[in-house]
Amino acid sequence: MGFFSKLFGTQQKEETTMENVKVAVIYYSSTGTNYKMAQWAEEGAKEAGAEVKVLKVPETAPQGAIESNPAWKAHVEATKDVPEVTLADLEWADAIIFSIPTRFGNVPGQVKQFIDTTGGLWFNGKLANKVVSAMTSAQNPHGGQEQTILSLYTTMHHWGAIVASPGYTDPVLFTTGGNPYGTSVTVDQEGNMVENVEPAVKHQAKRTVTVAGWVKQGNQ
Repeated sequence: MGFFSKLFGTQQKEETTMENVKVAVIYYSSTGTNYKMAQWAEEGAKEAGAEVKVLKVPETAPQGAIESNPAWKAHVEATKDVPEVTLADLEWADAIIFSIPTRFGNVPGQVKQFIDTTGGLWFNGKLANKVVSAMTSAQNPHGGQEQTILSLYTTMHHWGAIVASPGYTDPVLFTTGGNPYGTSVTVDQEGNMVENVEPAVKHQAKRTVTVAGWVKQGNQ
């Protein structure tokens, strides 16, 4: 069996429906790209049989900055009813899928501020063995996409979480950017996604649910 056959031969197993896996899809988005990716992740996770919550990271930017950007202002208004993530959501979830833009090759300040509130859960072992995966976006293919995901995964290692990166576990990864750490997309000046990453997002979500199911079954 060849290299790619070995990789893709696991696909049927990875898409096995897993019941009772709880997934928190946590996103931050200023103009909508990562919200759309979060919605695709929700669809993929539900197709795999998971119970899913889509939750946004609280916005901490000054109101003046938001008001000065029409697209940002419109997105904040359009998603005003999306619930904000809480520490209770992290404790509830078996798996967490993050979708966040890159900021200078790192996570946005809004995301870092929320993560910095998780110390109590971490101290009490409440974040250990959570299955996590991450996605991102940037205006350039080499604008820090991979580094942003890896920066977030650094925190996940401190949590004691289990990182479920997509790797090259499905041929779709080769047609949607080929990022083995997590789905990433380029966004043009008009705010449009350059690559069609919907299939990659859904595969990554299903894989995350599957790994979480294995972990959860092993703990029973």
